[in-house]
Amino acid sequence: MKRVPFKRSVTRENERERVPAPLLKRRLPSGQGAMMQPNVTHDGDAALTPRFWVAIVITGVSAGVVGDLLMILLKAVQRVGFGSHGFDEYAAKVAAADAWHRATPLLVAGVIAGVGWYFLRRFTPGRKSEVDDVVWTGKGRLSFRRSLGTSILSEIVVGLGASLGREAAPKLMGAVSGNVVATALHLSPAQLRLLVACGAGAGFACVYNVPLGAALFTAEVLVGTVALPVVLPALGCAGVATITAWAALPDHAIYVDIPQYAYAPRLMVWALIIGPIVGVVATVYVRLIGLVSHYRISGRWALIAPLVAFAVLAVAGLRYPLLYGNGSDIAHLAFASGGTLALFVGLMVLKPIVTLLCLGSGATGGLFTPVLSTGSALGAALGILWTMAWPGSPIGAYAMIGAAAMIGAAMQAPLAALALVLELTHSGFGLMVPMVIATVIATAITRWIDGYSIYSARLSAPAHV
Repeated sequence: MKRVPFKRSVTRENERERVPAPLLKRRLPSGQGAMMQPNVTHDGDAALTPRFWVAIVITGVSAGVVGDLLMILLKAVQRVGFGSHGFDEYAAKVAAADAWHRATPLLVAGVIAGVGWYFLRRFTPGRKSEVDDVVWTGKGRLSFRRSLGTSILSEIVVGLGASLGREAAPKLMGAVSGNVVATALHLSPAQLRLLVACGAGAGFACVYNVPLGAALFTAEVLVGTVALPVVLPALGCAGVATITAWAALPDHAIYVDIPQYAYAPRLMVWALIIGPIVGVVATVYVRLIGLVSHYRISGRWALIAPLVAFAVLAVAGLRYPLLYGNGSDIAHLAFASGGTLALFVGLMVLKPIVTLLCLGSGATGGLFTPVLSTGSALGAALGILWTMAWPGSPIGAYAMIGAAAMIGAAMQAPLAALALVLELTHSGFGLMVPMVIATVIATAITRWIDGYSIYSARLSAPAHV
């Protein structure tokens, strides 16, 4: 065979020049450029310079330290409120308290939330403390004072029983860390926005020990692209934050002792059925989140609105103590195949209601675990019914599939949802195919019907020009 001499001009029209340029300039004998692979062509607007990587490490360490401090605060509040000495004791301590001692911490939280957020918003008007808002529609700049106050108040009310997620505060302060570091190192506006997004993901990662899921959260949700120049810094920042947080937080799965459930055809059939159901439920839930966020109580009524909302939660909690807190105990019970049909039906109906009440009252907190727990309760309830017709698989398997599908649909981030369920449980690999199918269907249904996520639905109205 006649050898054709290499001519650089042959491939020049197809070449994609990478920025920054690689150290090795010489191509392989094929003559094709490395940049033919789309994810290695260009850093985009946010150049991954050495200074930026220094900022990633500093932000990761800062997010890990702040995450530790916020979780220490949360544990201290839970200990004062219910005598709990760890997150794994919380549900048992709440359930063991009599009616008055169960309700009192929530009523105190209502007073703290009303007064605290009323004056915080009054004295920081126009200041930004919403990560999604500043990354998507702003310049990535957050108010340190308002963000810190919001984070502290959030952990206090969640520790006392409010039905909101504990990840909002570390996510926010991780983003603030990125903001501060980017300003100090004089990074470009594009680098600042990416660093803020990575810091938010790092805060999420460190408190739940989920570096992979949090990095995908950063890429899928906050930045909107799973490209190499985004995934690399997101993973690096989340990894550094997680390792740093191990100084005070556990290095194991959040949900312990979850069995390795095995695949079975009945689970695959069920996934095809549950996917559309979860997609519709997630759409309704997200819509309601958007409505209560937009029409949340304001003005002087905001002083008493949290007290009223938390009082309603306290009444519901007399019958269902698992409604207290972010919902992690609901998910744990479902993943471990515990509970009854009546219990899970009650929880899957009431958990979204009390979460919406807390959110609409003006309280600020996360929605990830409340939504996850709703999906797990829905999956467990429908799984119990399914086993009556086709027995064999444990209820926990159905709960995990339901949780992944609900989170994927509600966040509009299926990759992050699947990774998060696997990391949170260190289980579920045998369920991967039905989890993927249910999550794809649920996410596609939600996107087709509406398309909002639990983050985009909460965006504030744009300022009038």
